[in-house]
Amino acid sequence: MDTLVIEVSYALDTFYFLMCTALVMLMAAGFAMLESGLVRSKNTVEILNKNVLLYGIACLVYFVVGYNIMYPADPVNSWIPGIDFFLGEDNSTESVLAGGEGAPYYSAMADFIFQAVFAAATMSIVSGAVAERMRLWPFLIFAVFMVGFIYPVEGYWKWGGGFLDQLGFQDFAGSVVVHMAGAAAALAAVIIIGPRKGKYGKNGEVHAIPGANLPMATLGMFILWFGWFGFNGGSELKIANIEEANAVAKIFVNTNMAAAAGMVAASLLARFLFGKTDLTMTISGALAGLVAITAEPLLPSPGLALIVGAVGGVVLVFSVILLDKMQLDDPVGAISVHGSAGIWGIFAVLFSNPDATIAGQTIGTVVTFAWMFIASYIVLSIINKFAKLRVSEEEEMEGMDIHECGMNAYPEFTSDK
Repeated sequence: MDTLVIEVSYALDTFYFLMCTALVMLMAAGFAMLESGLVRSKNTVEILNKNVLLYGIACLVYFVVGYNIMYPADPVNSWIPGIDFFLGEDNSTESVLAGGEGAPYYSAMADFIFQAVFAAATMSIVSGAVAERMRLWPFLIFAVFMVGFIYPVEGYWKWGGGFLDQLGFQDFAGSVVVHMAGAAAALAAVIIIGPRKGKYGKNGEVHAIPGANLPMATLGMFILWFGWFGFNGGSELKIANIEEANAVAKIFVNTNMAAAAGMVAASLLARFLFGKTDLTMTISGALAGLVAITAEPLLPSPGLALIVGAVGGVVLVFSVILLDKMQLDDPVGAISVHGSAGIWGIFAVLFSNPDATIAGQTIGTVVTFAWMFIASYIVLSIINKFAKLRVSEEEEMEGMDIHECGMNAYPEFTSDK
């Protein structure tokens, strides 16, 4: 009977892990739809190409080296993870049936693929922030370094047992480890390549550049919301007992409440500030609520989760305004959604997790941001020396679709200039 219980629990936990992986993988489609809806039609094919190719490259690079850096078999120390290549064998039947402390309770292959889609999601954050002016292949070259080395190192510091984990830094599913990390890399890229032509006036005025397909952007938001149940729920890692099943259900509820509250709070604030209900703020508010609750989706009550999400939506709106004042052009609001809301979320952990400390959360956030920003800035600057990151003024004016991809997304219509 004990053997049967172990086998069933192992199978159920592995199956749950894989289904959550499928949900997170679907977030790649959400990012693609969101970003393609928020750019102009002349740049649609190119941003879709970025999202499709970055997913494939992320999976390949994470398989070759990234996973073993993030979860090293033999780390050098708590700062330096060491390096190894490719995947080993899955758990043996004997090791699983041995039971007890340290016995695996889900497939190692399931863990790899779950972590791989997280790595791809981190890189997807960058693509939206640099939309409409960063060349395709320099971006993809950066993706190799980002997913193969930069992201796995900081992931090791927290989730691989490194010094941030030992310090007591609490980040359940990645408000900082994934979302703010991606935003920090995006910020480095945005600073290097500069804003789109016409976005800011000589006197600092902000000129809105509307996206071409808001229905598509809205669909992307709902796909991301759907995938987030796997993102947060899968991070519980187990489901095959009453306690864990209840925990997963609570995570789903809290994730949903935070998204709903972030959406409503952002739309109300936008209405108050601008006199109109800006759909892009509504969409981004839901995503900000999701990012905020990701740091701790289990321990808060649903009521507290609602508050965390609502504040995330408010933070999002003010962050977008601030970045525009600083003339940091982010066409899809990725830095505000994933960075600013992620920072709020990591400190909101203090309201529900007794193991979290202000010092631990602050150090974890500052170290992660510094590593991701500085490492990304250096790599992007080197790439820029050999392959210019930014398209020419003519290419930007005519659209990246024709120059980078040789086709239009909507050939039946006249492309906008």
